[in-house]
Amino acid sequence: MPVRRSRYGAWVADFAEQLPALVGVVIGALGSYVAVAHGERVRFRRERVVRWEDRRFAAYRGFSRAVKETAGLLFRVGAHFGNDANPNPLAPQEAGPRLGDASEGRDLAWEELLLLGSPEVVEAGRAWAEAVAAMERFVRDGVRDPGAWAALVGDQRVAREAYYAAARRDVALGPGHSGRWPPGGRS
Repeated sequence: MPVRRSRYGAWVADFAEQLPALVGVVIGALGSYVAVAHGERVRFRRERVVRWEDRRFAAYRGFSRAVKETAGLLFRVGAHFGNDANPNPLAPQEAGPRLGDASEGRDLAWEELLLLGSPEVVEAGRAWAEAVAAMERFVRDGVRDPGAWAALVGDQRVAREAYYAAARRDVALGPGHSGRWPPGGRS
């Protein structure tokens, strides 16, 4: 005689028959969720690293532009005193306001460099800024000594080269050009 199942028993039997498929769907959904969530976390971290790398690079570039702007003005004032070969001499009175603006820009760029820069780059930036500050003291004092000026310019070039080398290492760029010009050129 065949066994009769109750409705409840039939439902349980049907459920038990479909349970492996249901468990597979739940496991698949959980697996998909975990994979997507992990992928999103990885993507977010990668994007954050790239964003900060971009900001760091911009800080390095901004600081170098600010220091170079000051140095460029100092070359012109140095030419006014006969210390430099710059073809566009600039009198100290005319340079004063521009040097003040350049100094303010350099100070703001320095703060950004302190915030975002690696210790090595910050130290190299400080050395470069100090070399430019020595040039600024020289021209503010109105010294006329091309030999001493050439030594200061040489110190500035070495410090600039060290700054760029440190910055390039920090942002994982290959070695770059020293930026040195032939004798009599600008840098």
